Amino acid sequence: MEAKTNKIAIACDHAGFQLKEQVKMYLNNMGYEVEDFGTNSEASVDYPDFVHPLANFIEQNQQLKGILICGSGIGVSISANRHKLVRAALCWNEEVAKLSRMHNNANVICLPARFISKGAAEKMIDTFLNTSFEGGRHENRVGKIEIK
Repeated sequence: MEAKTNKIAIACDHAGFQLKEQVKMYLNNMGYEVEDFGTNSEASVDYPDFVHPLANFIEQNQQLKGILICGSGIGVSISANRHKLVRAALCWNEEVAKLSRMHNNANVICLPARFISKGAAEKMIDTFLNTSFEGGRHENRVGKIEIK
């Protein structure tokens, strides 16, 4: 069983800024302490500048989870997965969020701000944060992800 923590990391690019701010309020209301890696406006930015600090933080604090948001979720997912100890999953519904935890032991959820509602984001985040990794047959598969 995984230890629960009340701290979570979050970052976004300009396209994800509004959703990030809404998600932060939601998480704060749920009792989470949110570590915000930016961006802090809708001014155009390069998503890797915000993804890499969050991913470094997750690598240093493996018990924590992260949330990344951009327009499609693809760019932040690709960037985060360049980090050795990050397993970032692009999610578009609750079932995918659940499977990303159960089968892939994802520690970062990536959300496509231009394609989901605030309510859908909240449901996916709840599912992601409250679903445990099944281990078992999936443990071996997850162990093969990193190239040695």
